Amino acid sequence: MILDAKQILTAFTAKIPSTVLGPERVNYIAEHIHELQVEQRLHILQLTNSILEMMIDRQASDVELGGHGTQNYVWFRIFGKKERVADIPQFTEDETSTLVMTLLSKSQIDFLLQERNLDFSYSFHFDKAKLDVRFRADAYFDLDSIALNMRSIQTRIRPIESLDFHPVAVKTMSLGYIKFGLSLITGITGSGKSTTLDAIIDFHNDADPCHIVIIASPIEYVHKSRKAIIKHREVGRDVNSFKEGVTQALRQDPDIIVIGEMRDSDTIMAALEVTDTGHKVFSTLHTSSAVESIDRIIAEVNPTEQERVRNRLADVLISVASQKLVPSLDGKRVLAKEVLIVTPSVRAAIKNNNTSEIYMMINQGGPQGMVTMEQDLLRLCADKKISKESAIAYANNKTRILQLLKG
Repeated sequence: MILDAKQILTAFTAKIPSTVLGPERVNYIAEHIHELQVEQRLHILQLTNSILEMMIDRQASDVELGGHGTQNYVWFRIFGKKERVADIPQFTEDETSTLVMTLLSKSQIDFLLQERNLDFSYSFHFDKAKLDVRFRADAYFDLDSIALNMRSIQTRIRPIESLDFHPVAVKTMSLGYIKFGLSLITGITGSGKSTTLDAIIDFHNDADPCHIVIIASPIEYVHKSRKAIIKHREVGRDVNSFKEGVTQALRQDPDIIVIGEMRDSDTIMAALEVTDTGHKVFSTLHTSSAVESIDRIIAEVNPTEQERVRNRLADVLISVASQKLVPSLDGKRVLAKEVLIVTPSVRAAIKNNNTSEIYMMINQGGPQGMVTMEQDLLRLCADKKISKESAIAYANNKTRILQLLKG
């Protein structure tokens, strides 16, 4: 089947005239992709599904296809390490561009050609596991050809208890305890933010008869309503932007609004405004510490607005969990996190622009459910889950982790 699809791709791309060069080759493929017969497209889709099935079987988190950088190989990320997949055929840049376009609608192809990037989701039924599997995908240009990253979305949600949050931190994030406020899950790309966010949503789905609206780009895990009713709105598909999704959610009688990512100042301002109205909001940021998260939000807005935003953020922020996935001694990865709970002292530090004081407050805030990244790395090291070298490498504060490891 893989070889049949490879032959179809090779035959199709062989029709591209040699005089068509550079980015025009992608445009040519886009203009002629409709010439593929239904059966041929099905073969190519089955090829994609076969690659993704191999990815799942090998416990890979990501797959990379296409673009100059792959050197025509398919690459997997397995337990944090990228590696070429030797038992999958190589695909030329034109062949991969064609493969990617078979996954897209005409409007998505037009958007990709115009914006040079497209986020979308992809799903199919995995017969071996007897379940539907979903992937977060990002198509983009790499030296005039289309490249594709697809990330596997967990088919099962981890219970929030398995994430080792302090009971006070879990209580703070609960709608049953605090009906409003902003809670952030932060970390670099691939640090497990979506997994944590889904665990929090699932926790409420079991415990609270509430209405949860998820706005994401793309929608990853699709929750089934149990005690809560959960709505999924994908940016670019169900709503035009994060900002519009947040604004529109106010008219949809929500209790909890989940914003997949606070990407820009408009979304940040919308999130603060909707939290001000008495709603509970969860969102993510690409930052590596709690203090950096606070500073980033304030820095993202216009300087003339920063003082007002600082005060609003201090009033509505409830908690920040910054996390990393650290290589474990068993060859896999384990979650390390920094947790900030906003106490009156933390709130005052934000308002007075003294965020540098917050790290020490987290360091001393264990009874309130707080932990620094360095304290959590020390715990994982003491539990023989990670090495000292990994603890040092993944610490935000190298001086502090060395002090802790020396005892």
